[in-house]
Amino acid sequence: MPRYAEARRSTMMGVAKAPKRWLHNETDILVPRFFALPDHPYPRLTVSSVRRKAAWVEKQLGNWRPEIILCHTLWPVANLAQRLATRWSVPWVGVVHGYDLDVGLGLKGVESNISASVASCDLLVCATDRLATIAGGLPSPPKRLATVPCVTAIHKEWRRRVAPMKKAWKKEPIDILFPADPRRPEKRHLLALQTGEALEQRGWMVGITSLRHQPRDIVYDRMLTADVTLITSTREAGPLVARESLLCGTPVVSVDIGEVSNYLPDEWVCIEDPEALADGIEAALRAGWTEDTTVEERLAFASKETVSQGWSELLASLVA
Repeated sequence: MPRYAEARRSTMMGVAKAPKRWLHNETDILVPRFFALPDHPYPRLTVSSVRRKAAWVEKQLGNWRPEIILCHTLWPVANLAQRLATRWSVPWVGVVHGYDLDVGLGLKGVESNISASVASCDLLVCATDRLATIAGGLPSPPKRLATVPCVTAIHKEWRRRVAPMKKAWKKEPIDILFPADPRRPEKRHLLALQTGEALEQRGWMVGITSLRHQPRDIVYDRMLTADVTLITSTREAGPLVARESLLCGTPVVSVDIGEVSNYLPDEWVCIEDPEALADGIEAALRAGWTEDTTVEERLAFASKETVSQGWSELLASLVA
């Protein structure tokens, strides 16, 4: 990726400088490079470029061969995973976190590739039940389908209880955390700003903090210092930041997106309207977490132990 192209895409930070290989936690990481254009107007060129990397990968691995290929996304690298799996006669697992089914199925030319990958993989793992429902409803559904969420791992030193706000009501400034890069249009930073304006009209002093490319400990620090986390995205699989924020003790107010309605209190899940979101924020600040079950119990489905066990059982079933 040319550096000028990287600069225009907030999610691609560091791609232009990525080496062909490096060592991470004593594991050798290989980086096959392939050709692609923004929004994939010529998907066949990208598919051809990805598939041609099979020989390069094989050469780099020498005599070593895997028992399973785990493909962390479908478009476009599933084409490489499928080719390598065929050459080595091993199963391959596709993983969907959101983009492939939420966006990719709407892209001309890309849709057919994603659908073919869904049908050809030995197992498709989705991050949420909603994505699994979409995959299962395709004309050619996967051979096997499972849901394993992304793990929510917050160290004990960062964990707090979601309590009512201790500040004086409307007499002290509140900090709203917008947990995304404002440059990403699907995150709808404007709606967050409009919600802040609605609160200011009610007498609040509001500050909005956004997250860009910060280390994880800085992200958790922002969650700890914020009064509420606000999610206004048009599409999300989780989002993971909502679960992390709750474990850090910060209430989360969100539009009804992803899986938030499964664990957030009803008053915190709002329609896509600044006034409704402002109501949700006030409810969260006033009462804190009042549900019968604790935050940890609500999020047990995404604990490290649960997710690890789920993956272990799935992978073991493929090599048994």
